[in-house]
Amino acid sequence: METTFDLTKPVAIGSDHAGFEYKQYVISFLEGKGFAFKDFGAHSSESADYPDFAHPVAAAIESGDYAFGILLCGSGNGVAITANKHQGVRAALCWDKEIAELARKHNNANILCVPARFIPEDVAELMVETFIATGFEGGRHQNRVAKISC
Repeated sequence: METTFDLTKPVAIGSDHAGFEYKQYVISFLEGKGFAFKDFGAHSSESADYPDFAHPVAAAIESGDYAFGILLCGSGNGVAITANKHQGVRAALCWDKEIAELARKHNNANILCVPARFIPEDVAELMVETFIATGFEGGRHQNRVAKISC
């Protein structure tokens, strides 16, 4: 599998209550592929606030101790907005394989945000697989990515 992620490091994953079921599905996928990961919660489908899980996942990516992150919530927007408050985090809201691929190729995204209420589980799995396997193209895109941080 070709990637620019350091897959010797674990994956950081988190969700709120709306993304909990899909998170369990994605965790099963990661386990099946042999990836190490840390689940930052939520740990049930009981109502929870997405920033409580998005901030720790984003901080884990910001620290450099994790390969990449996956965040899930109902629309994917809440976790993406929250995660993108962290320096060096490029959290991309994706809804299909092509968007996940472009988020990696052109934006060097390091957190995949999944809208659990709007896509089927098999699409979520395909997006995760694509996100992991796609490298950043660099070149003209590197100049743009370098301008993101405030």
